[in-house]
Amino acid sequence: MLARQRQAAILDRVHATGGVRVSELAAEFGVSDMTIRRDLDTLHEQGLLAKVHGGATVAGPGSTDEPGFHAKSVRQLAEKAAIAARAVELVRPGAAVALSAGTTTAELARRLVEVPGLTVVTNSLPVAEILHTGGRPDQTVVLTGGVRTPSDALVGPLAVDAIRSLHLDVLFLGVHGISERAGFTTPNLMEAETDRALVAAADRLVVLADHTKWETVGISSIVGLAAADVLVTDDQLTAEARRVLDEKVGELVVVTSTGRTVAEESR
Repeated sequence: MLARQRQAAILDRVHATGGVRVSELAAEFGVSDMTIRRDLDTLHEQGLLAKVHGGATVAGPGSTDEPGFHAKSVRQLAEKAAIAARAVELVRPGAAVALSAGTTTAELARRLVEVPGLTVVTNSLPVAEILHTGGRPDQTVVLTGGVRTPSDALVGPLAVDAIRSLHLDVLFLGVHGISERAGFTTPNLMEAETDRALVAAADRLVVLADHTKWETVGISSIVGLAAADVLVTDDQLTAEARRVLDEKVGELVVVTSTGRTVAEESR
């Protein structure tokens, strides 16, 4: 197992149980205590967990805490891959598509390389790099200007002005948090404004968010839950959260680890 995969598994365990012990992780993964301590040091430095004597616990982020792109990229890898696999099915060849910043939208970008004739507008440096590296000659990638955030988004007046002149078929929006009261949120005030411009420019809004985003609240609301035509999430979302979201969003799509919807799995 690669260090990044092991660290992702450790994070999942911390979020599931609230805390972990070095000795237990070392036995589970078949590595030394020192290797686990280095993993915990790395995750602690990225703000993903809090180190304590003999182990680690869940970090307690505030509404303005904004993890960097790399820090978020090691979280919920399987869920993000499944969400992206389902989301790409909503894209038709030749469409004008927008992708906001985020690690789940970056995962979607890897799959958009296979869709012909797209025009992709994004304020995400990683998304633009993924599509550029893909090298499809029949795809056009438009990267907005703006000020760079810790999550590698380009935001602010330059980005907003560029986006306001566009007319897009669909926006795939990544979010920091979701709640019944606050809607879809972000910890960055300027990113919220830029995201709202993307929402206004698109005919259809598809939100991509794994189950950990539920009841996480950033300082600024982007839009309310009812603004989403589709929300694609994973099957670890609680039953109560599904009930609320099913009532609020246009369509709630819940995918399994295989990328299929829950309804398809039950057939």
